[in-house]
Amino acid sequence: MSQPGSQAAATASATTLKSPKGSSGAGTQPQDSTAPGQRRNIISRSQLQVALAAWTSLIVHAVLIIVLGLYLIDLPMKIDFKDLTAIIPDRPDELLNEVLDTTVTATEHLALTSSSAASVSGAVGTGGEGAIVGTSAPSYDKSVGSAPEGPSMPIGDIGDFSSGGHHFALDVPDGTLGEPSAVVDNYQQAMDRITQEILNMLAKNKVLVIWCFDESESMKDDQKEIRDRIDKVYVELGLAESAQGDALLTAVTSYGEGFHVHTTKPTSDIERIREAISSVPVDESGKEIMSMAVGTSIANFHKYASAGRRQLAMVLVTDESGDESDNYEHLEAAIREARDSRCVIYTLGREAVFGYPYVFMNWVDPKTEINFWLQIDRGPETPFPEQLQIDGFTRRWDAHPSGFGPYEQVRMARQTGGVFFMLPSPEVHLVARDDRKYEIEAMRPYLPDLGPRLNYARERDESELRTTLWKIITDLNPYNPKASPYCTVQVTFPIAPQEFVKAALANQKTALGMLQYYEQAERALEKLKPLRNREYTPRWRANYDLMYAQIITYKVRIYEYGAYLEAFMKQPKLIKNPLGATKKTTHWDIRTRAETMTGDKTKDYVVMAKKMLEDVIKEHAGTPWAARAQWELARGFGVELIEAFYDPRRGIVKVPKL
Repeated sequence: MSQPGSQAAATASATTLKSPKGSSGAGTQPQDSTAPGQRRNIISRSQLQVALAAWTSLIVHAVLIIVLGLYLIDLPMKIDFKDLTAIIPDRPDELLNEVLDTTVTATEHLALTSSSAASVSGAVGTGGEGAIVGTSAPSYDKSVGSAPEGPSMPIGDIGDFSSGGHHFALDVPDGTLGEPSAVVDNYQQAMDRITQEILNMLAKNKVLVIWCFDESESMKDDQKEIRDRIDKVYVELGLAESAQGDALLTAVTSYGEGFHVHTTKPTSDIERIREAISSVPVDESGKEIMSMAVGTSIANFHKYASAGRRQLAMVLVTDESGDESDNYEHLEAAIREARDSRCVIYTLGREAVFGYPYVFMNWVDPKTEINFWLQIDRGPETPFPEQLQIDGFTRRWDAHPSGFGPYEQVRMARQTGGVFFMLPSPEVHLVARDDRKYEIEAMRPYLPDLGPRLNYARERDESELRTTLWKIITDLNPYNPKASPYCTVQVTFPIAPQEFVKAALANQKTALGMLQYYEQAERALEKLKPLRNREYTPRWRANYDLMYAQIITYKVRIYEYGAYLEAFMKQPKLIKNPLGATKKTTHWDIRTRAETMTGDKTKDYVVMAKKMLEDVIKEHAGTPWAARAQWELARGFGVELIEAFYDPRRGIVKVPKL
């Protein structure tokens, strides 16, 4: 058995074998004479030194690695925050809620204020209190424009593009708005632009173009030129590599009272396209279901575009704004169909009449050579008319340009990212045509509201100023059968003395009622001057200024009208038959003139009216408001009767419906 001392010696020997190199002795190590407790302290310090050295090395290397990494990795650039500048487009913000209100009611009749006037005309208002004392509350006149009663197509909200389900996405920015007006000098310029638009589409996708034609008689003179121009479009497109093969398909539709499809399936065959366009008929009904035709055309060919992942586009060719009832019922549904199908709408159209739905075309019967004035739908440029519909005596007949296209056509193009091409070329058959062109910069502040009708009506009804103007327009609406007898007077009179007196007396009473209404309107507008100065849109300020000036002007003229008839009954003109023996005078016609006969009774009002019209011309220079004010000045403030001839053959002529 080994002794404890021998075990300790062995342990000590083993420990000395682990001593670092460099110890004394060549073979055997010298015997360690250090006590055991001291050896344990020495070992601990040695281990600590090794550990500290290791940790120091680790930290140093880690720092070096981090520094090297930061040196090699690109650091992001420092963000330089600067003041942001907003770029605002030169067009009004678009309203989004696309729901049409059909719950409003028609103005029942023109209201008067005095009991004497009521006994004369029987037209005292029975509605709620309106903006003008004694008249009915402002109401919606369906004869100016409305949706017909009964069920209508669903409309929904089209505030943005919708592409769910079977719809496919194209490289078109959502919510992109189109051009509300691109003025071109002729069809060729418009066709050149459309050709470029199609080429731009072809650079991204295959394309399906729908040509939709108005079949109305008024388009007859344009149809041959349009067909020739379209032919050139396809010749030019055929030269482009992107249009080869079936990259570009075409469909042709048309509309009048009904709707017609001239290509059962879209085609790339130019001969079939020519034949389809040539087969567009002339509709003799005088009706144009434009909005329904647009929506139906797109719905019919949407599946072809969707299946082939094609961009869908439509070119609408028309010179009218379409039937009022169809537009009110189907406009928003057509826009919804176009936007759901990602269909861009381009319109070749005409300029709208300033604040008025109609225009008159001069038509000459080829057999009798008698002239007729045929009414067609051409405007207005706004959701509802913003101008008076009478000329002071009877319904308007002028063709004053508005500077913008018809509301429906412009809205469709704008909402779908398309373009409304306005063709200002002279229309030689237009009655009282005015070929003036407005400068775009002068017109920019007067852009019409292109939002949905309901939003427009709501905003209008929130303003006392706008509501009052609208009330005067509807109360003096000659297209409302119930209002017309009280807001228009006769402008043709019988030649026979007794019949003349009878008609003159009746119209003097009507003139008295109109005079009293003009006086009420004058007082109401005078009270609104502070609101006029706070109105934020130049367009509504101009509407106020012109209407106020016209009310004063018409007040003078209707007074002159009554006084002239009184004088004429006492001392009629001699009949001279100025048109000759074959066209003897058959009746008297009212005409305006510079000379007045009421002297001091109207002198101050004449001065006031002239000043107000001149202010409109100055403040709204270069606009339709100034042009119409100038027209009112040129008409003068007096009236007279002139001899006129009525050809009895007029009653047997079959007049076309445009």
